[in-house]
Amino acid sequence: MTSTAQAPQSGARSAHPEHLGHVIFIAAAAAMGGFLFGYDSSVINGAVEAIRDRYDIGSAALAQVIAIALIGCAVGAATAGRIADRIGRIRCMQIAAVLFTISAVGSALPFALWDLAFWRIVGGFAIGMASVIGPAYIAEVAPPAYRGRLGSFQQAAIVVGIAISQLVNWGLLNAAGGDQRGKLMGIEAWQVMLGVMVVPAVLYGLLSLAIPESPRFLLSVGKRERAKEILAEVEGTGVDLDARVTEIEHAMKSEHKSSFKDLLGGSFFFRPIVWVGIGLSVFQQFVGINVAFYYSSTLWQSVGVDPSDSFFYSFTTSIINIVGTVIAMIFVDRIGRRPLALIGSVGMAVGLALEAWAFSYHLVDGKLPSTQGWVALVAAHVFVLFFALSWGVVVWVMLGEMFPNKIRAAALGVAAAAQWIANWAITASFPSLADWNLSGTYVIYTVFAALSIPFVLKFVKETKGKSLEEMG
Repeated sequence: MTSTAQAPQSGARSAHPEHLGHVIFIAAAAAMGGFLFGYDSSVINGAVEAIRDRYDIGSAALAQVIAIALIGCAVGAATAGRIADRIGRIRCMQIAAVLFTISAVGSALPFALWDLAFWRIVGGFAIGMASVIGPAYIAEVAPPAYRGRLGSFQQAAIVVGIAISQLVNWGLLNAAGGDQRGKLMGIEAWQVMLGVMVVPAVLYGLLSLAIPESPRFLLSVGKRERAKEILAEVEGTGVDLDARVTEIEHAMKSEHKSSFKDLLGGSFFFRPIVWVGIGLSVFQQFVGINVAFYYSSTLWQSVGVDPSDSFFYSFTTSIINIVGTVIAMIFVDRIGRRPLALIGSVGMAVGLALEAWAFSYHLVDGKLPSTQGWVALVAAHVFVLFFALSWGVVVWVMLGEMFPNKIRAAALGVAAAAQWIANWAITASFPSLADWNLSGTYVIYTVFAALSIPFVLKFVKETKGKSLEEMG
């Protein structure tokens, strides 16, 4: 017979809900924020060259307009945990949906460059909130046996959002005769691209009305019976609900509202586990993945691919991204988080190294030599595939579950904020680095992919199959 030290008395670890489809719907609805995250992050890809042309700006200024949304992301991520602890996870999602909608309208109808930048910051704040609330909410409502797969819905939604945005951009570009500044519906094509996000933003708000509040939040505000009802919905009636509630309440009583101060300790300012979370976030970005989604059209055009084909290659890359994410969703609960991360690191390093090699060749008649061109294209897809089947999913899953209960909200906020700051650093620096040396830029990304291997081996612990109450 299993001892209580090894398994929760409530039976939560082996819980299998009677209505798994309902639990999947709840996770998918919460992950709609991830769809908006992916859509908003990537839709700008279709507008980069049009913004450069319309406002007559150089690479450095252009990079700031593209990357400035990430400052909003960092602020939104850093504050979302505290907001969610005060007003609830669902209300937080609804605020993000409203901000997404406002940002989409404002970005589509800017008066000037500064005003476009402002609306991107507003959208960024919403993305930051969604990036924290989605994984945290899913981790709190998902049965432990399904948490990895349901947690990976966040990344699945992100990559689908990326793919849909690239497909919409490609369709709108063709409708505008291949000109990003061509007229559609009385405004320029790139403006329509940014405005289309109103549709999923409104859908996110509507879906947030159809899903229940987190049982942990309900218990924190004294709504015990409602929390039991939701636990029965998501974990099944086979679980001892009274014992499950007592288990969660006991974990909550042994903690207090997490704050930044709780994260301090150890020899380097933060607790070691917080540094591991920050490290996962930073490595996820420093391999340069978002260059593939913010600048891929510009990148391919810079090596001689025509605009329409460059948009198409951006779309095919996003399809590979979805394929890799599905692979990760299948295996994240089977082989674990660490093995997937290590496999991905090796694959990413190989793909990035091949891209660096291909881009080291001089252009001939404005194009890469044929062999190097094909190597660059295939290697870019290999890199995205290995990222998607590993770090793209694993980091979001682990950040939602790796921290002890008493610091989870604050630690997740800091780790997500670190991710956005790292994302900003890569996004803001790429145009200038590419002007300096495109091959050298990819060498830098290769080095970070390689360094992520010893980082995972030494510092990252497996979290597969553990309940959140077992995290310390």
